[in-house]
Amino acid sequence: MSRAVTWSRAALALALLTASGCAVDPFAREGVWRPSAVNETNLRAMVADPRDLQQGVGEPGANGAAAAAAVQRLLEDRVRPLPAVSTAGAGGSSN
Repeated sequence: MSRAVTWSRAALALALLTASGCAVDPFAREGVWRPSAVNETNLRAMVADPRDLQQGVGEPGANGAAAAAAVQRLLEDRVRPLPAVSTAGAGGSSN
């Protein structure tokens, strides 16, 4: 048997072994934590007023005109550029 055939068989065996390990879902293994409505439970614990989960509330005193204008500009592809912000002064202090 030639070396090329031996190497190709070894490579095929290695590929099959590697691929078979990938087929197992990590969450399906025994002893692994399973997510079960964790995000919803967290959100319910953090929200101040549970009624806000059913229907949102607007900002007091706002009529929605600014938001509607921004959405209209987005739909018409006339989005305004963001203001230039410098971060040169941000960060840790130099001693």
